[in-house]
Amino acid sequence: MEGIDKSGKATQANLLKNWLMKKGFSVELVAFPDYSTPIGKEIKAFLAEKRSFSPEVRQLLYAANRWEYKQQFEKWLKDGRIIIADRYTPSGLAYGYANNLPLDWMICIEKGLPQPNIVILIDISPKISLKRMTLNKDRYERDINFLNKVRSCYHLLAKKFDWYIIDGERTVGEVADSVQQIILKYLQHFNQ
Repeated sequence: MEGIDKSGKATQANLLKNWLMKKGFSVELVAFPDYSTPIGKEIKAFLAEKRSFSPEVRQLLYAANRWEYKQQFEKWLKDGRIIIADRYTPSGLAYGYANNLPLDWMICIEKGLPQPNIVILIDISPKISLKRMTLNKDRYERDINFLNKVRSCYHLLAKKFDWYIIDGERTVGEVADSVQQIILKYLQHFNQ
């Protein structure tokens, strides 16, 4: 599940997990960045404006945060589990591209990580993102110009890599129905 801040990724990831589990699938749900790890703590400090890192270092931190899960992901996949990620490598590409980093380099530092079979971009406007936000916005969440740039990058990358785009400004149920229709196409590939 991908999208700018407050697009509904966490809500839809949880709804999808519950829907798949009711169908008898073994499902794991992860969210990135994972602020509980040492690398995640550095990312959180940056977002809270307590640390300053160049775009390249930020990109490496976000990628390293995903690399921390490589062995666990491989184990889950070997066990036949479906992994749902609330942000993963595609968000790294979109945010990094919005920070003017070269796409080839960003793809290179993610090589070796399990790659997603399906990427669903839940698309909302930055204005809706800001309306949905509560207090304690991080440095990216406060910057509507940056959110516009990230959204544009998501669209560009979705076209390049054939990601699905869903209108996230509809009701939670309507978005969930769209997500489920996409996933239904792929369920036959997984063993129950």
